[in-house]
Amino acid sequence: MALKQISVFLENKSGRLADVTKALGDAGINLLGMTIADTADFGILRIIVTDTEKTMKVLTDNHFTAKMTDVLAIEVDDRPNGLSHVMDIFCKNKINIEYLYFTVDRRNGKHLVILKTENTNQALSVINSNGLSTLSSLE
Repeated sequence: MALKQISVFLENKSGRLADVTKALGDAGINLLGMTIADTADFGILRIIVTDTEKTMKVLTDNHFTAKMTDVLAIEVDDRPNGLSHVMDIFCKNKINIEYLYFTVDRRNGKHLVILKTENTNQALSVINSNGLSTLSSLE
């Protein structure tokens, strides 16, 4: 199953990341996974949260530009070549990965790779046929 991720577009200036994390924290939203990529002018904050609908409302109410995207959360063995094993499966099946980042499943401490592919349904089919585990929620 796919997991919902929220991408927030931020001006690349001091305090913007603090503003968004404070707004979410004040609303009682817990960040479960996060990465940020930046250019000279803006950054894209990608987050996995406890409540995606509430998060979107908080972001909109605070004048942040955000969108929701389907990503995959795949359990990865915490050992050398743990990620390589998953990447080999994707490579052999010609699944292109647009980006990825790591988080930890706080319920059981397992490592998770969060990734975005060109075709989520095709990726899910490959994941299922190769015995990989995915999560639809991190709560």
